[in-house]
Amino acid sequence: MRISKAALNRGWIWATGSGVIVYAILTLLDLQLKSLTGVSTANLASLASGLQYRLAFHAWAPEPYAARAGFLLGFAYLAMPLYALSFFFSGVIVAERFTPGKNRFRRWLLLAAMVAPLGALLDALLKGLQLTMLLSGADDGLAHLAGGLANARTAAMVVGFALLLGALAARFAVRKNKG
Repeated sequence: MRISKAALNRGWIWATGSGVIVYAILTLLDLQLKSLTGVSTANLASLASGLQYRLAFHAWAPEPYAARAGFLLGFAYLAMPLYALSFFFSGVIVAERFTPGKNRFRRWLLLAAMVAPLGALLDALLKGLQLTMLLSGADDGLAHLAGGLANARTAAMVVGFALLLGALAARFAVRKNKG
């Protein structure tokens, strides 16, 4: 399947812009939760034991805080397809701009672009596991699994951000050459 450069750029701008807006809202709401309870949903990624999870969930025990935390864990699912698309499109843009023709480096860049959807899948599994621990209780085994998912997701996000920076460089390099 082929996609035009205009459609690729339009999709990239839409996904990146929407993702930034959704992530900004998520971050602001998460910071508000942290200011009220001392624990944010983002803090869950750094927890290593079932006891730490139980203590975090205990901070959210009052009903309004539990509702906020559950909403934020669910709201994060809205950002996942947006950043996955943004990072994927970024990888294609970088490959198109910096590796003309078919070569090994181009294949590696396009393979790196596939890491973004994998990162979103890992993020979805992580949030689902965190919700499960919030509702059913946390133990050390689930906490260890969540830690592994969080680390793998972070690695995928680093690759995605690198591709996004490359796509931004490609966009500005094109403008500089035209101007």
